[in-house]
Amino acid sequence: MTKIDRPGSGLLRWPVLLLALLLSSACVPENMVVSPLGTVVVGPGEKIHIRSAAVLSSIGELGSTTQRAVALALADYGPIKGREVTMGAGLDSLCTPEGGAAAARTVVGDRRVVGVIGTSCSAAAVEAAPILSEAGLVLISATNTAPSLTSDLRGNAGAENHAGYYRTSNNDLYEAQAVAAFAHHDLGLHSMAVIHDGDPYTSGLANAFAAAFEEGGGTVTVATVSKGQTEMVATLTEIAAAGPDGLFLPLFPDEAGEIMRQLGEAAGLEDVVVIGGAALVDYEFLAIPETEGMYLASPELNFESSVNEATGKDGGALSAAYEETYNEAPGSVYMAHAYDATTLLLRAIEEVAVAQGDTLFIDRARLREALTGTAGFSGVIGELTCDEFGDCGTGQLHIVHHTDSTITDAAELEIVYSHLQE
Repeated sequence: MTKIDRPGSGLLRWPVLLLALLLSSACVPENMVVSPLGTVVVGPGEKIHIRSAAVLSSIGELGSTTQRAVALALADYGPIKGREVTMGAGLDSLCTPEGGAAAARTVVGDRRVVGVIGTSCSAAAVEAAPILSEAGLVLISATNTAPSLTSDLRGNAGAENHAGYYRTSNNDLYEAQAVAAFAHHDLGLHSMAVIHDGDPYTSGLANAFAAAFEEGGGTVTVATVSKGQTEMVATLTEIAAAGPDGLFLPLFPDEAGEIMRQLGEAAGLEDVVVIGGAALVDYEFLAIPETEGMYLASPELNFESSVNEATGKDGGALSAAYEETYNEAPGSVYMAHAYDATTLLLRAIEEVAVAQGDTLFIDRARLREALTGTAGFSGVIGELTCDEFGDCGTGQLHIVHHTDSTITDAAELEIVYSHLQE
């Protein structure tokens, strides 16, 4: 599939002549320039459609939590120019390229859809993003973090970067820098081992960490496991032969959980310091007794007083609303990221939607412009500004220390290191 270049500086050069375009039996108003990406026509009495694509059948509560946050944001934001906004049925994009592609094809089969909140996993986004981009839609993720989806933070597009892709989660290069600095300078570690499973998220973060740690003068041994692998002793024994001071696990909870349970069976790793990636800030993983003593990278956790400017709701009220609505606490620390991502999309739709009579017209190209032009938006997770590659996150990360497996609320963990992006 051909990669679509992102328009420079978020601006498109519009044709001078006005053309007529027939969409959904309604003509684009004469005073609107026809969009190069198409126009969504919302007929009389119809709703505005967005979709949520998340992992709903695995990886703990990540997908269900973020999907629920989308629903809360829709309720708080309210109608747009008199039209209700619906997310339809949630799509399970799994945590695989195949799942992402299937979800994206379902979306593009419905011309009513304006944009998508998702996917949960970078692996799913790798295939979903180009399909949605080619169709002229936007995709905003609350949890994707692979650098390849946006950029190297030095002005170079990632290999999987496509126009129309955005995220409120942080680029993993920030996490790699934070973990490397903490391990080397704060913990005094000089040799590290890192384990990934070949996934775009895990391998991207592992490689970024290795580069950052070695740049600081340390040495890194890289090992791999397979998704679904349960026997870890052989891999751990291989790592032990290298004599590392520390072990970094940029993995998902299932594989990382098996590693932590079996770590004591590998001779030579009894005193190794373990640091987990942000995907492990999960209450089920934290409840594993063998995880006690671990350090974990984490996005911002304490945002009770931060206010989303589009809805007026602060983090404390949002968490309370979540618990009241769903009778449980959020199962993922990315709940607020999904809430903010949804309000960014809704605000952009409201900005570009044009009403003529009983019909609403939403220009797809202008919607991308509006999102790319996001600057200084006050969200629950902090101030959001989108760059030309779709990175909108705050860049703020913490390292927390997990010492008690009975404490599974990440917000209660002790913050021992902070990486605050200027």
